[in-house]
Amino acid sequence: MSFWPNADHWSVQIPLRTPHPRLDVLADTGVVVLEDAPFECPESEYLALEYMDWKSGGDTNFAPIATADGELDCRGFWDKGKTDKDAEWTSNAQVAPSIRDYVDGVGANFGRVRTIKLAPQDREAAIRSIHRDDNNRFNPDDEGWVVRSWVELTDNPDSYMILMDNDADGLPDPDTEIRVPLHRGARFVVDTQRLWHVVVHTGDAPRYALITSFESGPTLDAWIHDNLPADDRAATPA
Repeated sequence: MSFWPNADHWSVQIPLRTPHPRLDVLADTGVVVLEDAPFECPESEYLALEYMDWKSGGDTNFAPIATADGELDCRGFWDKGKTDKDAEWTSNAQVAPSIRDYVDGVGANFGRVRTIKLAPQDREAAIRSIHRDDNNRFNPDDEGWVVRSWVELTDNPDSYMILMDNDADGLPDPDTEIRVPLHRGARFVVDTQRLWHVVVHTGDAPRYALITSFESGPTLDAWIHDNLPADDRAATPA
């Protein structure tokens, strides 16, 4: 492989160990896969959103649905002096009521809500964009750690998200790689400030997904438990 992050990568400077309350369900691997989504966002909704040219993890465009102040803005909440939570709906939320209802239904405090449009990219191209997220800037130490959830809106079962934990130098450790397949309705929650991540998209058309920031706490924990696959739910204490 021609590229691999080194100690100069900007992600290495993002804090990993802080006092913030975290979810036990993410303690082991940093990711939990849920049952497939109980709803399907109509193509007419997510294609009609207003997308912005914003690059993250490849050739991407984003449609902001909830932001720091309700404006169509892809920048981090810290640019408005806020943590990535207590978001306000944008004009895009009126275009995609199924997404707004889904996020509201979780019940947890949410930050940025947006759909991503990702052009096809192979693994070598994807690895050039592998990164960790700065989700908790300005987050008080006694408030819940911000994590992210995904819902796949298009059907790309041969595409997958790469997730890697950190080695001793804070770089992605290939021995910890997890691949999450991206069929329509696939759902998962990831500690993206902890895990390096990027998507390998093997399709011949753009992939669309919903990405939402949520604050860790009892409400999100209960929602995750209620949405685990049946076998995992039975084996996991409530």
